[in-house]
Amino acid sequence: MQGANHLELNNNQKKLLEKLDNESRFRSFDNRLLVLLVTIIAVSFSLYHLITAYTGTPVPVLVHRAIHVAVVLVLVFLLFPPTKKARRDRLPWYDMVLAVLSVPSMIYLFVNYEEIVTRGGLPNTNDIIFGTLLILLVFEAGRRVTGWALPLLAFLFLLYALFGRDLPGIFQHRGFEWTQMTNQLFMTTEGIFGTAIGVSATYIILFILFGAFLQKSGMGQLFNDLALAITGKGKGGPAKVSVVASGFLGSINGSAIANVVTTGAFTIPLMKKIGYNKNFAGAVESSASVGGQILPPIMGAAAFIMAETLGVPYTDIVLIAILPALLFYIGILTQVHLRASKDNLSGLPRHELPKLKNVLKERGHLLLPIFFLIYMLFFSGTTIIYSAFWTIIVTIIISFLRKSTRMGIKDIIDALESGARNTVSVAVACATVGIIVGVASLTGFGLNLANAIVAIGGESLFLTLLFTMVACIVLGMGMPSIPAYIITATMAAPALVQLGIEPIVAHLFVFYFGIFANITPPVALAAFAAAGVSGGTPMKTGFIALKLAAAGFIVPFMFVYNNDLLLMGTTFLESILVIITAVTGILMIGIAAEGFLFERLNIILGILMAGGALLFLHPELYTDALAIAILVTVSLIQWGKRKRNMRVRNNKQITAT
Repeated sequence: MQGANHLELNNNQKKLLEKLDNESRFRSFDNRLLVLLVTIIAVSFSLYHLITAYTGTPVPVLVHRAIHVAVVLVLVFLLFPPTKKARRDRLPWYDMVLAVLSVPSMIYLFVNYEEIVTRGGLPNTNDIIFGTLLILLVFEAGRRVTGWALPLLAFLFLLYALFGRDLPGIFQHRGFEWTQMTNQLFMTTEGIFGTAIGVSATYIILFILFGAFLQKSGMGQLFNDLALAITGKGKGGPAKVSVVASGFLGSINGSAIANVVTTGAFTIPLMKKIGYNKNFAGAVESSASVGGQILPPIMGAAAFIMAETLGVPYTDIVLIAILPALLFYIGILTQVHLRASKDNLSGLPRHELPKLKNVLKERGHLLLPIFFLIYMLFFSGTTIIYSAFWTIIVTIIISFLRKSTRMGIKDIIDALESGARNTVSVAVACATVGIIVGVASLTGFGLNLANAIVAIGGESLFLTLLFTMVACIVLGMGMPSIPAYIITATMAAPALVQLGIEPIVAHLFVFYFGIFANITPPVALAAFAAAGVSGGTPMKTGFIALKLAAAGFIVPFMFVYNNDLLLMGTTFLESILVIITAVTGILMIGIAAEGFLFERLNIILGILMAGGALLFLHPELYTDALAIAILVTVSLIQWGKRKRNMRVRNNKQITAT
């Protein structure tokens, strides 16, 4: 990253990232021709999507998505080795063969599109051959890029489609032949070329490209310097820097593990330097990085899929997600601050911190593309795709305002290539999850699972929410956030909708718990990555991250019970009241989780605080009043205890002198 020396990874950190994040395990060729080949394909891929964002796609939707998938598969087999131990400096002949085989299915759809549409779901032998080839390639690409979990789940769904007639109970269906499966997955927009790939081929790649251009111009440096200048001097400053910087970067790049290793390489040593425990330091970084994916405006690209799935404007998703995301970060900042108070940790010395004025003077102009994007999305009346295209152009132009951020031709080519490379992992996950969604749609599995969840929960909304939460965490373990959301939205969200919850609320609920699987032991990949950077214990780091993210586990229940928390249809005064009570509740959760206010809390006061926070789940005047009474009472008790302890300490000092 240009001008961001403290964000460059050393070899150990690169190895850690590659160990825990399959998406970062690229080949690095010695052969210049292969390097040039990958660059040409990646840059052409990015340019194709930029051009079609401006002019519109010249081919039918199915063919456009097929082009997207074909090029992504080619890049997978060129860039990703088949195993962790395979050499990365050369390209085996069989991977070149697989790369070549990735193209024919797309060409077949392009050439025979009208005939396929005319046949209307009656595949011939060629359809089955090319469809089977594509399905096999998607499985192998998914295994290389995302690991075993997602392809294995997709394979189980295929078996379910083929042999579900033999299952007992509600999950039994009439069964489907392979001919019907290939038609569903290959020749329609209900399978591999479904909504997920549609969003990847339109919105996601453009916003990944936007992030690549921002990073190339030095945005990572700006976020870190801004966070240092604003929060670095305060109590526990480096931890607050970690929370703020990781939140901003996580929203743009969408990869919790990559964010942990890159930002954490800078922030975790600073946290340890001022006295934070290494496990706590790693937990702060991992919980803040995961939370970036619920933070508008980009939300790690999941907001686009949510909008497309629900058929609502993207701006609606962003607006309802703002307050819950801020509450999540307030919860982390509260615990970080209280831990610093409890352990008497100071911030960084002023002379080690950049001045806000200087930061804004040197790189502040890099914020202009973000403001431009917000204007385009919310006020211009243009489409998301068109807005993204012009924001990328504006980013390039604005980078020329300062020599330190100026992008030359090489930088632009690097950004185009980086954007394509980073899109590969998302697109492969979307294609693989398309198999799952296609089978679920064909067999009615999602509805059956929703019925099962509702049946287990009975008529209790709370129990249904609890079972849905557990299902989402289990489904999200070991998976990137986007496929985790798509799977949970397909399998779990319908259960909540059946109980009368608004679809947009249900989807946001499952999205939260799908991504929090990344910090939920035993499969807490983001926490494990942070432990690798901090030198801490992975499981301890995971459980501390879980505690720091406590607000994130409470907030979804809060907005289900009280939709006003999403600021849906509320008046200005109602919104102010909701914000005040919600923030108060989150502060109480932080106090209870950390066991400290002005002094250490005993068990009884801690339970009172936690109980008071939970009272805000039920949006009634008397419960809010009771919760505030608990907060005031505990605060007065703590303040009195602090005054007494200060007198005791002062008396001891006087006696000692």
